[in-house]
Amino acid sequence: MPRDRKEDFMKRYQVNLFMDNNGKSNAPVIREMNPTYYNLFGKIEYVNEFGALKTDHMKIRPGSLHEANGGYIILQARDILQSSHAWEGLKRAITTEEIRIENITGLNVISETLRPEPIPLDIKVIIIGDYFLYQLLYNYDDDFRKLFKIRADFDIEMDKTEDNIRKIGSFVAYQCKEEGLKPFDKGALAAIIEHSSRIAENQNKLTAKFNELVEIIYEADLWADMENRQVVTREDIDMAIYKKNYRNNTYEEKLAELIEKDVIMIETEGEKIGEINGLSVIDLGQYIFGRPSKITVNTFVGKEGIINIEREVEQSGSIYDKGVLILGGYLGEKFAKDFPLSLTASITFEQSYSGIDGDSASSTELYALLSSLAGKPIKQSIAVTGSVNQKGMIQPIGGVNEKIEGFYKICKLKGLTGNEGVIIPYQNIENLMLEDEVIEAVKSGKFKIYRVKTIDEGIEILTGIKAGKLDEKGQYEKGAINYLVQKKLKYYSDIGKEYE
Repeated sequence: MPRDRKEDFMKRYQVNLFMDNNGKSNAPVIREMNPTYYNLFGKIEYVNEFGALKTDHMKIRPGSLHEANGGYIILQARDILQSSHAWEGLKRAITTEEIRIENITGLNVISETLRPEPIPLDIKVIIIGDYFLYQLLYNYDDDFRKLFKIRADFDIEMDKTEDNIRKIGSFVAYQCKEEGLKPFDKGALAAIIEHSSRIAENQNKLTAKFNELVEIIYEADLWADMENRQVVTREDIDMAIYKKNYRNNTYEEKLAELIEKDVIMIETEGEKIGEINGLSVIDLGQYIFGRPSKITVNTFVGKEGIINIEREVEQSGSIYDKGVLILGGYLGEKFAKDFPLSLTASITFEQSYSGIDGDSASSTELYALLSSLAGKPIKQSIAVTGSVNQKGMIQPIGGVNEKIEGFYKICKLKGLTGNEGVIIPYQNIENLMLEDEVIEAVKSGKFKIYRVKTIDEGIEILTGIKAGKLDEKGQYEKGAINYLVQKKLKYYSDIGKEYE
């Protein structure tokens, strides 16, 4: 129509303000949350006129790279890798130092199209991702090595210094100001600091996982509001943490109920030979808790060595299997230098019906093994965690707080007598950030925490009998645990020779 032809003629003189940087005094910093190809590089739009697709220079649209040109763009690695066209296009743009606007999907009917000239690109690209993705890209994408040469690691924890504590306080104050929350008193702030160290699992560290702190800050403000308080107190922080755990601890409560009814058999009184309470950790994502497990060992004459029942039924991981194999090296080096080791020992986690991994139970299994060989009972009121090397040195483990608290809850359920306790590696002392109830129980003598450096120290606590040291003749003192173990192993060796 005449009018349309006139508008089309005049449109060629119109200006498409592609990108407006007016009023900006600093380099742009753009965070692209959805880095698809068109969101990054822009596109050419079309309109349908009588069944045909038509476009012009006024329908050229910019992308976030144009917006960030001359500055910085921040991308999430997982997001951009989900779009292969976007990832390949980004690498091409960085390499050629120019941005091309072009549609990558074909159109059925095109009456008009455009091919805009490329725009020079001067930009710094920041990709945020985890260590696993970085290694995959570094090893399998040659372009990634060449284009992204600067890597910056961000730690998940920081030193617990006065300066960093002050910064945590400033962070809390900033959240309160930005979100309109109630102010926190010094008791509440102290509770936040303690919880930060608890997340970091170290008395001398603070967590850098600020999202977890923010959740507690918001919820504590709600509890203060429900109590009609104008200031958030320590009680509100404790309540927020308690309620968060309560919402996620159904599995832990079910296990405790089964233990209380002796469906899962865990004993916290008496003494038994070749039986011990080990400690493991169950991670449910937002909630981690410790679970005691009964470990039993049977020993008898044979040449099979140490049989790992979990491994035989394919329920154990490689790290757990390594921990069990270390036990054989310890026995051979310490007790069987002068005679062959003729032993069959079966080790298992009782009532364990799922996979298990980690070596934190290796010292626990070794104590039960020594108990079975020496014929001396172990106190069932003491649970054990810690890995061990072939020389009998105890090594640190993770989840020490959850393990101690898990056994304490079971002991409390069955009735505390003052004899209950936990043996942990001495290196884990600085990781202790226990709940107030457990701390009070330890202070009052109702619950004990033992730290040990060697297997000999631990076996003395568990049996009440000396471990024994080698004398000048290379013999262990009579009556000691090590003497009884060596005597039994020698007996097994002699019997083995007779049957040969």
